[in-house]
Amino acid sequence: MTRDAKKQDLVVGIVGAGAMGRGIAQVAATGGCRVLIFDGKDGVAADAAKFISGMLSRAAEKGRMEQTDCDAAIARIETVGSIADLAPCEVVVEAIIEDMDIKREVFAKIEAAIAEDAVLASNTSSLSVTRIASACARPERVAGFHFFNPVPLMPLVEVISGVKTEPWVTDFLFDLGARMGRTPVRVADAPGFLVNQVGRGYTIEAAHMANDGVASFVDVDRIMRDAAGFRMGPFELLDLTALDVTHPATVEIYEQYYHETRFRPSSLMNTRLQAGLLGRKVGQGFYKYADGKQATPEEAAAPKFEGAKFWIDGSLPDAYTALVAIVKAAGADLDGGATPAADSIILVTPLGDDATAAATAGGLDATRTLAVDPLFKFEGRRTLMKTPVTTAEATQKAHAMLAADGVPVTVINDSPGFVAQRIIAMIANIGASVAQQRIATPDDIDKAVKLGLNYPQGPLGFADLLGPKTILAVLEGLCRSTGDPRYRPSLWLRRRAELGVSALTPES
Repeated sequence: MTRDAKKQDLVVGIVGAGAMGRGIAQVAATGGCRVLIFDGKDGVAADAAKFISGMLSRAAEKGRMEQTDCDAAIARIETVGSIADLAPCEVVVEAIIEDMDIKREVFAKIEAAIAEDAVLASNTSSLSVTRIASACARPERVAGFHFFNPVPLMPLVEVISGVKTEPWVTDFLFDLGARMGRTPVRVADAPGFLVNQVGRGYTIEAAHMANDGVASFVDVDRIMRDAAGFRMGPFELLDLTALDVTHPATVEIYEQYYHETRFRPSSLMNTRLQAGLLGRKVGQGFYKYADGKQATPEEAAAPKFEGAKFWIDGSLPDAYTALVAIVKAAGADLDGGATPAADSIILVTPLGDDATAAATAGGLDATRTLAVDPLFKFEGRRTLMKTPVTTAEATQKAHAMLAADGVPVTVINDSPGFVAQRIIAMIANIGASVAQQRIATPDDIDKAVKLGLNYPQGPLGFADLLGPKTILAVLEGLCRSTGDPRYRPSLWLRRRAELGVSALTPES
């Protein structure tokens, strides 16, 4: 049995005409499909059709599409008054509330209305496709078809196969996604699928870090934007997506994975959710918003450098060379002794460890020791980490020296793995776990994350950029320092690091 997604007069049904449903309807219509929209609430489907018409008309007015194409797409959109009216559809995409019982009930009704060889698809972002399909007499024709919001602007769609989904169904949806102008990736049914699993590494780890008192929300965001190259910091992103959406999805993934520690939710997110600090849509989250504009605390000016002597740990040769150049450029004195002189400020560059561990392991004076994150070669923004006993004078002089060339510096409290190391290692490790579980191919994992989350690299690409051995060292340091199993390295990552091959290397 098969269906042709490239058929000229293909009929696509949409159940649920909210933001996601109307977005899917729009890209289906612009892809040349006839679209039937149904919503259980009176007037919602008609409002959606009117909204889509307005969006397409504006696109034509601004020259983003031809007027004839706009008119043709609008003409292909119809509304229907019942699920029974979806009988002509060759595929129906459900885009209703994320409630398993309601979805199962609706799927049973859709199945009764459409042809035996029509495809049923769910736009669910977090619920099991296999369980949704089990409500149907023919679960083999049910699959996930997960778009991202806003659908017309987000280029990715995840095509998710349930346990019983037949290959022709996902082949059909893959071709349909491409026809709709999206980039489809094939994903196996798993909690959070692909993109939402990897995305937890960015936001959950940042929340745990803030809860640990490592750095403020704005400092974490600055580090991840300026040093690691992300378009938005994790707390800016949480404010955009809204905590009442993100935190329940995090809990859902954690529960579905039987409390897999990599996805352990943060109590900080739950507390702020209970306080109603949801983000942009209510005017306050991790930041305050006025007329939709984020109020960001102004960054304090760096102290002026007035001279000091620095001793640099040489355990990472490249980091040592770069720091020596920074010290000399600032006009500071370099202590080149085998051990630091009594009046030298000590700089260390640990991977996965904190400043305290680096000081004690090296027999260094912790009151004069500060750690500098070497992960991104001291470019964009530098992170300076104190021990609990580092003096204010040593911290100020190190801050001033590191900022003397105009690169901003963020001072944080002691933490294994700094900020960027912790977050990037978690993203890479979850991506490697997705590959290990065969949820998607390595190439599709990176493609999906870059398209769906706008990360500068995919998780496995980050591992290759920084070195799988470096990511492994960070994770092992985090495990050693914290004893927390959420940092345990995935077997996929460990094997490729030990073999010295790319993290994208598939199984032979």
